[in-house]
Amino acid sequence: MSESEPVLPWLVIRQDDNGNRYRVGRYATRLEAERVADRLDESLETPDKATDKAPERSPDKRGRRQLYIVERVRVAP
Repeated sequence: MSESEPVLPWLVIRQDDNGNRYRVGRYATRLEAERVADRLDESLETPDKATDKAPERSPDKRGRRQLYIVERVRVAP
């Protein structure tokens, strides 16, 4: 990586219920990555309007549930 390239050590990773992981994006700060992950998590939740239960994750088109994780990667000095 050259000095002119930005350092983006925080990853947002999508993990499905089968354990498959996919990088969704890279971010400069943990806060930024967490905000993105939270926004993506909220888009998957379906509130149960009939009861006062906490919202559950809606399955995707294939019936899988998604989880968004924030991780830091090591950046070489």
